[in-house]
Amino acid sequence: MKAAVVHQFTDPLTIDEIPVPRPGPEQVLVRVEASGLCHTDIHAAHGDWPAKPSPPFVPGHEAVGLVEQLGLGNAHGLELGMRVAVPWLGYACGDCRYCNSGRETLCASQENTGYSVDGGLAEYVVGWSRHVVRVPDGIDPADAAPLTCAGVTTYKAVKESGCTSSSRVVVFGVGGLGHLAVQYARITGAEVIAVDINPERLATATALGADHVVNPLEQDPVAVIQALGGADAAIATAVSPRAFEQALGSLSRGGTLVCVGMPAENEMGVPIFETVVGGLTIKGSIVGTHQDVVDVFELHRRGLTRVERTEARLEDVNEAIAAVLDGTAGAARTVFRLQPAPLRPEAVAGVGAVAAP
Repeated sequence: MKAAVVHQFTDPLTIDEIPVPRPGPEQVLVRVEASGLCHTDIHAAHGDWPAKPSPPFVPGHEAVGLVEQLGLGNAHGLELGMRVAVPWLGYACGDCRYCNSGRETLCASQENTGYSVDGGLAEYVVGWSRHVVRVPDGIDPADAAPLTCAGVTTYKAVKESGCTSSSRVVVFGVGGLGHLAVQYARITGAEVIAVDINPERLATATALGADHVVNPLEQDPVAVIQALGGADAAIATAVSPRAFEQALGSLSRGGTLVCVGMPAENEMGVPIFETVVGGLTIKGSIVGTHQDVVDVFELHRRGLTRVERTEARLEDVNEAIAAVLDGTAGAARTVFRLQPAPLRPEAVAGVGAVAAP
């Protein structure tokens, strides 16, 4: 199969022909129809974070496609031909106190798609049956792909912020993640402020329901937001620590900063006095649970969200990464559309697998 492979953190990805993986017990093989490019994939490919993946590996955790093969054991209701999404949380143990309290994204034994295990920037990907999520009929796979990460991550962040219909919420960074955060905040009925240095993204945020927009290159976002009364919640999806600091400074008393983006620069300044006196809360929010993904798909099926995306070929992955990094990407999210041919029955059947009849 064709796959985008990271061989060295300092090198561009290569498009290689590698063996089609076989699903193990309670796993499924998915024929990928669409796979989104997340900034996390770029961090993975560049080895930016303290916990690094091990090359060679295939990145990608926004893969959507059809179940091609079922491994032995419990399929958790999945059937051949069913459309599913393979998310970042590829596996969680199901037994620890985090899993047993609905916080499986904190499981210490988790496996992450496209990071600790090969991901979806390929024609085929393996997922654990318990963790892949069925995509409702009527949703374009190219929409479902970004919702699998960008959607569920910001949906969870909005929930973590505690915002309600009477809240004022600011989103710092309204690109691939943030444009969806604006929509989820609007669904709650909150007043929404969008902050970004890209005028096109601010225009998109306005079209998606933002009540106010601020360009930090033209205005001081902290001053502007404080003049509005301050934000009850700030959601930081940007890739600059400065944006996180500005988000914290924009809060009203009792406000909450939800940290979502993970810049390569791993530190932000926090003023202790203002945090204590203002009763401020700083929270981290990492992706979302299986049920969060289900919720995000349902909101989209009902027409309550819109995915701003552009499509590209997998062969153009390095150009797509460069466009994200230099800010010239044509839309909030880049999605690779793949159309691999189904495996031959004799290629599908094998040890530990059940072929289609």
